[in-house]
Amino acid sequence: MALEQAHILQALTAVKDPDLHKDIVKLGFVKDVVVNGGHVSFTVELTTPACPVKEQMKEQARAAVMQLAGVTDVTVTMTAQVRAAVSPDLNKAPIPGVKNVIAVGAGKGGVGKTTVAVNLALALARTGGRVGIIDADIYGPNVPIMLGLKGQLGTDGEKIVPPEKYGLQVVSMGFLTSDDAPIIWRGPMLHGVIRQFFMDVRWDNLDYLVVDLPPGTGDVALSLSQTAYVAGAIVVTTPQQVALSDSRRAVAMYQKLNIPVLGLIENMSYFACPSCRHESDIFGRGGGMRLADEMNIPFLGSIPISEPLRVGGDTGVPIMLSDPTSPAAQAFVASAERTAAQVSIQSFRTPFIPLKPVN
Repeated sequence: MALEQAHILQALTAVKDPDLHKDIVKLGFVKDVVVNGGHVSFTVELTTPACPVKEQMKEQARAAVMQLAGVTDVTVTMTAQVRAAVSPDLNKAPIPGVKNVIAVGAGKGGVGKTTVAVNLALALARTGGRVGIIDADIYGPNVPIMLGLKGQLGTDGEKIVPPEKYGLQVVSMGFLTSDDAPIIWRGPMLHGVIRQFFMDVRWDNLDYLVVDLPPGTGDVALSLSQTAYVAGAIVVTTPQQVALSDSRRAVAMYQKLNIPVLGLIENMSYFACPSCRHESDIFGRGGGMRLADEMNIPFLGSIPISEPLRVGGDTGVPIMLSDPTSPAAQAFVASAERTAAQVSIQSFRTPFIPLKPVN
């Protein structure tokens, strides 16, 4: 019996996406199947270039087809096309040029939220995604400092054109004010600038737009939920109890705003002595993972305390660039892969949930 495309597709139903729990044929991942005698070639198009099990799925697909009688050789090409998380609310317009918005927040200040947001964005870009970042921490816009980016926002006559640094498209309140000028704004002004950062910027074909939120549960998060459909939020915490208590409130806030919680990242998890490699739990350890389990949300990773991590933020060369093989950088890559997987999961979930009233 001659090999046909249908035989190949049937064999590939044995390969399942570990996050979406469906086979790659049903998910529409298999493209361009070609049968030429005993040689078979096809493409598997994943939903993110940051898929942590890409090579495993490639080998599973090759092995499944090789088991067919008459197959002598299999060529599998792995590609990715990030899928947009579409809003179930028809009244909420998509952001032009943006597929997925990822909010990064924290229940309290001082947990390294902006450091996580910047390095997470760089890690997503490193895996092949097109990434932008909005510095929505209006009162403390530090993203430009961490990226070593200075200047003013330009325009093409119609919209703001975001400057780029290290492959990231960047918008920040820091571009609109001097370094020592305090920003003393009421809620309506905050809402206006947040909306402008989303809708009046010429975002260029972004897979992920990371939004660095102010700490706490204030007006900016509410404005974000009203302005854009958010694929999900990441809560940054540290291991000690005071941070974990505030993180519970942050998770509850996102749930109340109908923003899916992609997961929790524990920053400052431990300190590894560069001389003796002894690990010290300065702020305790494992609290973030326990909180994630307790609240039934994904745990996205632990980031160690690192002097190079701090130096990178101060000098404008984040550790993802200055020392990409360091434990901290590798932890960010792992967290980015898990984040991308959670965004992919959310893109397949579009039930309409009415917005709960905010007191």
